Amino acid sequence: MAKVYTDYFQKSKVFLYPLLGFRQGVKHVPQQTYIAWDNVYSLNSCRLLCEYKTKMDIGFKRFSLDYLQNHPLYEDHVELSNNKYLYIFNLESFKPDMERFIQGMFSQFSLDTKITILDFFGDQGKAAEYIHTFLTPDDGFEAYAYHLKVDIKTIEAIGELCSKPDLKKETLIDNNHTLHQLLKRSSIYLSKSK
Repeated sequence: MAKVYTDYFQKSKVFLYPLLGFRQGVKHVPQQTYIAWDNVYSLNSCRLLCEYKTKMDIGFKRFSLDYLQNHPLYEDHVELSNNKYLYIFNLESFKPDMERFIQGMFSQFSLDTKITILDFFGDQGKAAEYIHTFLTPDDGFEAYAYHLKVDIKTIEAIGELCSKPDLKKETLIDNNHTLHQLLKRSSIYLSKSK
């Protein structure tokens, strides 16, 4: 590995989205992913929230029906605002790996999960190389120790080459939707008095 990767990236998009089994190159890809939704789903709810920003045209409607809503892990979807949709997937079947994800223990994922992620990224290109190193870090300890100018024993003691997920960034905060839902449930109506 010529260079270590130190920039932050949304971990759920890299490590959890591939578990849905979509292939790279599908027409619609979520703009962002999350594992929690403030005041709706906690970090331990085992959910993957995929946010799509797109017009609800015939192409996306077809994609939504054929791929998202028919997915075995699909749970629900919500329109957050105009041209902004959130699809919710239940990852309970991956619960041990979801717990490892929250702890930033990517190299400890189950073998099946690692294979699914590696298959998603393939074996070509820098992204694939970094992902492989994050999931199987033993071969990268020396390079990371060199580039970070730390003792290799320090890197080996940590055991991971990828930073933990930023759980604040992995949590969707959408006050507009929350307010809309509260108003919808409320029985208070303002009317013009005579």
